[in-house]
Amino acid sequence: MSPRQEQSGSSPFLRRRTVLAAGAVLPVLAARTPAAAATSVVVEPSNVQQTILGFGGMNHTVWISDLTAAQRETAFGNGTGQLGFTVLRIPVHEDRNNWSREVATARRASELGAKVIASPWNPPASMTESFSGGKRLKYGSYGAYAQHLNDFTAFMAGNGVNLYGISVQNEPDYASAWTAWTAAEIVKFLRENAGSLTTRVIAPESFQYRKNMSDPILNDATALANVDIIGTHLYGTSFANLPYPLFQQKGAGKELWMTEVYYPNSTDSADLWPQALDVGEHIHRALVDGRFQTYVWWYIRRSYGPMREDGQISKRGACMAHFAKWVRPGYSRITATANPQANVYVSAFKSGARVVIVAINKNTAAADLAFTVRDTGSATAPTWLTSASANLAQYTDVTVTNGAFNAQLPARSIRTIVIG
Repeated sequence: MSPRQEQSGSSPFLRRRTVLAAGAVLPVLAARTPAAAATSVVVEPSNVQQTILGFGGMNHTVWISDLTAAQRETAFGNGTGQLGFTVLRIPVHEDRNNWSREVATARRASELGAKVIASPWNPPASMTESFSGGKRLKYGSYGAYAQHLNDFTAFMAGNGVNLYGISVQNEPDYASAWTAWTAAEIVKFLRENAGSLTTRVIAPESFQYRKNMSDPILNDATALANVDIIGTHLYGTSFANLPYPLFQQKGAGKELWMTEVYYPNSTDSADLWPQALDVGEHIHRALVDGRFQTYVWWYIRRSYGPMREDGQISKRGACMAHFAKWVRPGYSRITATANPQANVYVSAFKSGARVVIVAINKNTAAADLAFTVRDTGSATAPTWLTSASANLAQYTDVTVTNGAFNAQLPARSIRTIVIG
């Protein structure tokens, strides 16, 4: 990502990225006919899918001002009126004089239990060279670059932040304004240099989940041994391209992270409704279809982001929080009827005996669902709702009897149900 995306509409970069972010996956138009009553949804806690590692966003203090102390609490706290984020992404600035700028937010996020990851846009200028109108890391500087990344890791550790992981390069395949890498160059670095890195290694961070950037890593045993997290962005990635059979085949022991996106665009207000529900569906698709373990937004505080410029949670942020606040790191996604009606999306998660269900209704009429949660007893389950008139509001409890209950999803809403 680059600050140029937020310039006026005359910017070719803005036009291209906006099309990539929104145009390739057109939002589904809400149906105008009433949904069928009491559609069956089956949740299977014994059928475990991926482990969820967190939800979060980016802070980049050179391009926008840092989060305030209060905004850090809103982002990474998990009380009332807070987002419950558990991942923070920060840049590895090429200029070491800027490293200290990222410490305050990273340290507070870390204190609140968040994983902190870092991505470089450029190596130090002395390590780069021009080629074909672009910029790349000199082949003779790979070792020095690895040391640069280690120096950043050590600097953050010395300031109270133990990085969870560090990336080789942000968006190497969308590099008009930063350093470009080919897939072969990333494999070379992973094979020859990544083994010396002192925290988890993230690659390739393609801007669009282009498999031609990650396939070579998965198909090279030495490179794969030296990477810990296959990371990607989802700008313009179609839902059909979210599944990754090769990762399922060869990625055992590796983590699968979605490390940056905004959706559906960066031009509309994050409070526009029902458009903000697209964020809920996008997270659902990333977790269910893509089997990602994280979902990380671009800037945390922005007019189109989860936190408005005034520090309040936006509608898009509320949709993220329906997952982040109740689906905590270490929870497992479990099998559930994912699309019981047109424009209705259900995902489910568990930790021990607790089951969390997130249900999204993009229709203009209410949706009535009949849930069966297998191997579950009886309980009173609290729920929370975001709609046109509510943000993360405590909503009507549901009564679970031998794992069965009925729940209505109001028109154009997202509802989280917590059992246990």
